[in-house]
Amino acid sequence: MDWGTDLWDQNDVIDKHTQSGLDLLERYIKFVKERTEIEQNYAKQLRNLTKKYSKRGSKDEQDCKFSNHASFQEILNELNDYAGQRELIAENMMAKICDKLNKDLQDLKQERKTHLSDAKKAQQNLESSFKHLESIKKRFAKEWAEADKATQQAEKIESEANVTKSDVDKAKNNALARTRAAEDCRNNYAAELQKYNKEQNNFYYTEIPLIFNKLQDMEERRIRQLAEGYCLFSDIEKNVLSIISKCLEGIAAAGTKIDEKKDSKLLIEQHKSGFERPADVEFEDYSHGVKPSNSESSLNPLKGRKHKIFKKHKITLAEKHMPPPAEDFSHLPPEQRKKKLQAKIEDITKELTKEQDQSEALDKMRGVYEQNPQMGDAQSLEPQITQTNQNIGRLRGELAKYETWLSEAVGVEDSLHTTNNNSQFGGTATQNSLGNDYTEFDDEFEDVESPVGQCTALYTFKGNSAGTISITEGEQLSVMEQDKGDGWMRVLRANGEEGYIPTSYVRVTP
Repeated sequence: MDWGTDLWDQNDVIDKHTQSGLDLLERYIKFVKERTEIEQNYAKQLRNLTKKYSKRGSKDEQDCKFSNHASFQEILNELNDYAGQRELIAENMMAKICDKLNKDLQDLKQERKTHLSDAKKAQQNLESSFKHLESIKKRFAKEWAEADKATQQAEKIESEANVTKSDVDKAKNNALARTRAAEDCRNNYAAELQKYNKEQNNFYYTEIPLIFNKLQDMEERRIRQLAEGYCLFSDIEKNVLSIISKCLEGIAAAGTKIDEKKDSKLLIEQHKSGFERPADVEFEDYSHGVKPSNSESSLNPLKGRKHKIFKKHKITLAEKHMPPPAEDFSHLPPEQRKKKLQAKIEDITKELTKEQDQSEALDKMRGVYEQNPQMGDAQSLEPQITQTNQNIGRLRGELAKYETWLSEAVGVEDSLHTTNNNSQFGGTATQNSLGNDYTEFDDEFEDVESPVGQCTALYTFKGNSAGTISITEGEQLSVMEQDKGDGWMRVLRANGEEGYIPTSYVRVTP
């Protein structure tokens, strides 16, 4: 079944129907476009939501070490990925449906316009031929009437008695001429009628069916394109469902990763001070006239600490202007100080290894340059080698310094576990234990010795441990005892102060 055969006389119906189809295609394009806007806005709101609740800053990063905090961050990350899939849906719908169908719509509009224009021209040509036929028909009718009139006139004249033969002949000749002219018009009319019928037959059986069939093909093509757009509307979202499912599975997995026991253990490791609990308060017998050795706080040793333990600590103006934390982390509780020092030692060790590797590489390169001068100037490497060696010396000094502090921290921690509980808040035992690991530096240097050399301080060193002294960068020092392989040498300052310093902090003067 086709339009050209069954709807040959329904031009207006086909016109309205094809226009209605294009209107539907245009409506669907607008519908999908609005859907993409909804997806884009939804994705934007999801991204803003995840950004709003995402952890930022050092404190938040610290919290994320706990599994319940980390899992929430994972949920936000998965939701952010989910938002990306919604954006992908919008992009694909715009490119594969809206843009494509919009191009198809423009092509269909132009094609429909061309076909309807061809049908209109064919109709106009047929109407023009019919008008021409009508004019020839009217001329034939007129000529035939004139010929009939002339024939009757000639017969009338011939029947009159007083008419001359010349008048009769004249009338007959006129009638004959009119008859011949009418016959010519009749023949012309018959030919034009045959021609018109042929054109009309071609119009209704060939031209219009062909045009209407083209319109039918166009309309069916539009329907197929629209059907594909309908399917894509679903398929585009189906294509990302697997990824969306993974995002949702990731959100569920984040919940199963939470380990409350592990979080509790981590909190302990981060904030365990290493101090012992306060000992029992001794009974003070006032009945024998014994006066208390200290204030009423001795009756309530936690009185001064309750505020700190059970209430939120507010930073005072004085605390804001306090000096920065000590380099040796002595401001921290023993357990936390030890962790900080261990972490610092690991960082320095990594940096030292890196510098040593670079030093070896530079030495090898210098050797290659010395053997093959054409490859490069060995002297050009000297500044880098010198700088690397200085960095190694500095890092070794820092490593020794932090290892010293770590030994102190371990000693302090041990003493805190063995000393009297009440003394841990007084600080006496702590102070006395700082030098336990450095008794080899406790010499009093009473004997007068002669310097064994001179050296220049490369870096500033603060001698906080027993037996060590502080030096400043650029200071000239007398070497009293060389390094015995432990990384330390004994020096004498110009002010008469004598003690140990890291060997890597100075350069021996030749």
